[in-house]
Amino acid sequence: MRREIDRPAIAALSAGHLATDFSNGVLPAMLPFLVFRFDLSYTMAGGLVFASAAASSLVQPLFGHLSDRRGAAWLLPVGVGLAGCGMALAASSSSYALCVVFVLISGLGTAAYHPEGSKFANYVSGTRRASGMSLFSIGGNLGVALGAIATAPVLLFLGRWGGLLLALPSIVVVVLLIRSLRYLKGFAPERRRAREVVGEDRPGAFSLLLGVIALRSVGWFGLLTFVPLWAVSLGHSKAYGNNLLSLMLITGGVGTLAAGPLADRIGRRPVLVASIVATPPLTLVFVAVGGVAGAAALALVGVCVVGTFGLTQVMSQEYLPSRIGLASGISIGFSIGLGGVAAAALGALADSVDLRTALYTSAAIPAAAIVLAVLLPSPRGGRRLQTETAVP
Repeated sequence: MRREIDRPAIAALSAGHLATDFSNGVLPAMLPFLVFRFDLSYTMAGGLVFASAAASSLVQPLFGHLSDRRGAAWLLPVGVGLAGCGMALAASSSSYALCVVFVLISGLGTAAYHPEGSKFANYVSGTRRASGMSLFSIGGNLGVALGAIATAPVLLFLGRWGGLLLALPSIVVVVLLIRSLRYLKGFAPERRRAREVVGEDRPGAFSLLLGVIALRSVGWFGLLTFVPLWAVSLGHSKAYGNNLLSLMLITGGVGTLAAGPLADRIGRRPVLVASIVATPPLTLVFVAVGGVAGAAALALVGVCVVGTFGLTQVMSQEYLPSRIGLASGISIGFSIGLGGVAAAALGALADSVDLRTALYTSAAIPAAAIVLAVLLPSPRGGRRLQTETAVP
């Protein structure tokens, strides 16, 4: 079995992750523009995030099941294309209803890419799965950050139709992935031979991990949705709000590069527990203190949450070693789905009370994840699914 990560393969998968999650960065960054364009309430703004999350989360486990049963590498370019083009059309839409439709299409693309991409990231990472998944995740982290950075200038200077340019990253990467499919397929398990799974599935531990992911997602999606709007409500510009969002996402990407190797060295569980404990107080500092200290705290929230996203994917695969596609689909879909529901609910809370209360709630709910994280058993490292891989 390969010990080292295959760099060209993980680079292609990470590029696909970047292009797919670029659209997830576009969505919160364009909300202030859509609120102005369509005169939206906070509830309607949160509803767009819910629409994206629902489209992704409901069908993502189905894509994961299909991936485990038959293999579906074609989902990689298809998912990237739908995610990017759907969100570009949403950014340039002429009505709220059309915007919802295109956001739903983009969400389906996200659902298609993530389980298959996560599974292949597992295949090409050899024994260094946490490090390999971190490299895969960094693409998504950078994609969200770049989407947030690019959206405001494009919409400010080019207007509504300039939103179509936001499809360019997905178009470029679709071409790359189509050219790379044959190479990537060489890492898939050899279906003509028996495959041995060493270690039993642990659904109880997997359920605990889903609880951790769900509670953390409530706080994360609250920040992802309302950080730009919070900045605007305090009198700052839309660009400043998007810069805060980008700061949180970029530092999260940096955290990803550290979290994976650290988890391979000292264990998945200690790294995850530490990040869960730190997140609620850092969120409180951002909301209550603000200024430079608040921005620094927000950056560290990105490190804690985004930096360990790939780690939770590895742990989900290790808790369900016989169904890694399904494990990835459920864990990612669950986090996105609950996060989308949270965004809509927090938007309603902001409308009925105020945005500050909604953000305090985003800090309070993830604190409950600390208890579940402490109860998590350590994933069994050991041996993994035996696969026949193409050695370049």
